Amino acid sequence: MALHLGDIAPNFVQKSTAGDIDFHAWLGSSWGLLFSHPKDFTPVCTTELGSTAKLKDEFARRDVKVLAVSVDALDSHSLWVNDINETQNTTVDFPVLADPDHTVSDLYDMIHPNANDTLTVRSVFFIDPKKKIRATITYPASTGRNFNEILRVIDSLQLTDSYSVATPANWNVGDDVIIVPSLQDPEVLKQKFPKGYTVVKPYLRITPQPDLKLNPPQGTK
Repeated sequence: MALHLGDIAPNFVQKSTAGDIDFHAWLGSSWGLLFSHPKDFTPVCTTELGSTAKLKDEFARRDVKVLAVSVDALDSHSLWVNDINETQNTTVDFPVLADPDHTVSDLYDMIHPNANDTLTVRSVFFIDPKKKIRATITYPASTGRNFNEILRVIDSLQLTDSYSVATPANWNVGDDVIIVPSLQDPEVLKQKFPKGYTVVKPYLRITPQPDLKLNPPQGTK
C-alpha cells in the first residue's frame, strides 16, 4: 500500500552501521529524513551520502535526524562508507540501514518494479516529530538529489507549522511568504503579522517572513 502525506511513518527495527535502529524510538521528538539509495559502491550514491555528511550542521540546527537505506547488507555498507569518506573528503556519521530482506523498502514502497525490481529508487521521506509523513520526493537512479532543495522543504515545513503562512514558488529562508486564505479577521491579522502585509488579491496576501530563526544558507537570500 502506498504511503500518503499525513500517514504515520511505519516503524521498524533494522540493523545499521550505528547498531540496531528502532525507528520511532530513534527519532524521539526530532524530525526525520529517511532516504534510500539504489546500491552501494555506485558513483551517484557516493556523492549523495557525502553531501549529506557535509550538511551535518545544517540538519542538526533544524533538529533533523538523517537515516539512509538500501537493499545491501551491513558489511557492504561498512566498507563503502570508507570509500565515501575518502573520495568526498568527509565523515559519514549518520546511520545507513541494511535492508537485504526488503523490510524497510517494502514498508515505504521504495522498490518500483517498472524501474528496477530489486533495487530501491531515490526516495526521500520527511517525517515530523509526531511521526507523520509530511513530504516525499522520488528520483530515478540516474538523478542525484538536490540537498539544498531538501533543506528548503524542511525550512518551509517548520516555518508553516509555526505560523499561518505558506511559502510561494522558489521561496528561500528570508523571502516573503503568503498568509493562508483561511485567516481573514483583521484584528487577528494585525496581531499575527505586525510587520504588515500587501494585498495583491483577496486570496493572495504577501508578508515578510514572521520568524527568521534560521540563518539563510550560504548563497541564498
